[in-house]
Amino acid sequence: MIFWLVCAIMTLVVLVLIVTPLLRPKAVGDDNPDIAIYRAQLSEIDRDLERDLLAADEAERARAEIARRLLAANKEARPQAGAAAPARLTPLIIVSIAAVLSFGLYYSLGAPGYGDMPLNARLAASEEMRANRPDQAELEAAAPAPPPVDLPENYVAAIDQLRIIAPTRPDDLEAWERLSFHEVELRNYAGAANAQEQAIAIKGNAALVSDYERLLDLKVVAAGGLVSPQAEQLIRNILNRDNGNIAARYYLGALYNQTDRPDLALRFWRDIIETGDPNNFHIASARAQVSGAAFRAGVEYAVPEARGPSFEQMDAASEMSAEDRNAMIGGMVSGLAERLASDGGPAEDWARLIRAYGVLGELDAARAVWTEAQQVFVSSMRGMEILTNAARDAGVLDE
Repeated sequence: MIFWLVCAIMTLVVLVLIVTPLLRPKAVGDDNPDIAIYRAQLSEIDRDLERDLLAADEAERARAEIARRLLAANKEARPQAGAAAPARLTPLIIVSIAAVLSFGLYYSLGAPGYGDMPLNARLAASEEMRANRPDQAELEAAAPAPPPVDLPENYVAAIDQLRIIAPTRPDDLEAWERLSFHEVELRNYAGAANAQEQAIAIKGNAALVSDYERLLDLKVVAAGGLVSPQAEQLIRNILNRDNGNIAARYYLGALYNQTDRPDLALRFWRDIIETGDPNNFHIASARAQVSGAAFRAGVEYAVPEARGPSFEQMDAASEMSAEDRNAMIGGMVSGLAERLASDGGPAEDWARLIRAYGVLGELDAARAVWTEAQQVFVSSMRGMEILTNAARDAGVLDE
């Protein structure tokens, strides 16, 4: 209430300063330039009379004539009786428009009821929020349950058996990697993260950055999309090994965005958005959130246009005629297939090729790429997850 009272008083003071000159009566007399001339002539007659350049009777007649003209000029300079009405209406219009615009704009763009928050206090509050946020276990307990998944009963029973067997084989890497993979299929992300941690522990120094990336993905998903202190430590470990790692930089930006530092989130996200593949999961996630972060940080930022057909565009191509669909995807498919055959590439590119063949209806080609990709990424659980989803979308996954 005090805030609004102060705003009203300040607005009133400013409006008074603006409107007062408009209400002040207009000065009469000096607006007609003839008046100044006649007064100057009267003064000149007095000087001529003192210097005996003009006789007394001539001076009197001249004064009378100039006085008559001066009176006439004064009558012409006097404002008309109805001229004051617009001067009172105009200030009223100005006051109304200024008040409506001022309070209307603040109500729509401002933050009514939000307390005063100096920069230092805001930064301190953000740091406190980050330091005191819940840990991984608390976030997992509070995370919403994932949607149910419809899987064959024999498949679920087999995974239940694997859950029993894996703990009895603490050094069996294959068992733990398989458990982590299948827990994802069952949407048990916390269990998948625990199994992935065990697999990394078995690998020891031989664990790859991609293994840690997968663990980071699973921890964040299990926590309902929030970055816990344990996930943050994992981010730091990944960045120590690979400072440009896209997944780690995305999640570090997400952490800052979740703890009221959109300016830092923008810094991390902008870098990967402008230099990476827009079809990458982490980059696509950053692109979806960066506009909101930029707005909250008070920065104008236009998300760069994504180049190349996205998964959504390839899906939309299935509704086109055969000729249009082939024209849209054919060139991309042949070029991508040649590059992967000669130079290889990340799992995301293999997944794009599998999906593209599926959209074109070339299931044999999609199945052949899926088979070859499994051989390339057999040791990468994250890569296999990406490829499995693509194969399922293309309709070539052998359930």
